[in-house]
Amino acid sequence: MPGPKTNERPGTRATLRYFHMSASKARVVLDLIRDEDVDTAREILAGTTREAADVIGKVLASAVANAVNNDGLSADELYVSAAFADEGPTLKRFTPRARGRAGQIRKRSCHITVIVSVMDEDRLLILRAARNAQAAASRTRRVASSRRRADQTASLNKREATAAAAAAAAEETELEANAANQAGQDFDEENFDEDGNEEVVDSVETSEESDDVESEENEEEVSDDTTEETN
Repeated sequence: MPGPKTNERPGTRATLRYFHMSASKARVVLDLIRDEDVDTAREILAGTTREAADVIGKVLASAVANAVNNDGLSADELYVSAAFADEGPTLKRFTPRARGRAGQIRKRSCHITVIVSVMDEDRLLILRAARNAQAAASRTRRVASSRRRADQTASLNKREATAAAAAAAAEETELEANAANQAGQDFDEENFDEDGNEEVVDSVETSEESDDVESEENEEEVSDDTTEETN
């Protein structure tokens, strides 16, 4: 029993008519997205370098928009149920050739049709499970990346804190050394004269005081001897 006719296939369709490209070139790209879900079909078309991929992507987007806006379907549940290209009118042109002959040029065109339909329950369950697994894997990668960045930030902050503490300790040590050097210079200025000779003022004063004490003791002894002679 033959399959349904082209215009009787179920689903929501979008058609691009009289596109200036041969039907054989468009069919190469249409074969890639047939029976694929809408997201996968978009990814395939985005990675295809053929000229027909851009146009077929627009036709697919139009079919999905028709299904969502006109039929009230969900875009996540759609897949490409049919995709085909029919021959359009061919423009015949001629180019001059050698010996007075004319070479024929055929400017072909085609009609591109994309039909989207709702996936069955089994396929929907498989697709949802795959999407959930992909989302979980993506979430796990994001969490791991976030933790890795947090660890790197903590390590960097720790290194910066250690470096700051070392710099503060070095600065404090330098200040103490400067203070000690300043104290030594003050001590030298107090105990040395301008020519660099050590001052002996304190020793001279001490010797003078000792001489005064000895003279007083001698005077007391002389006074005691005089007193004894008088008696």
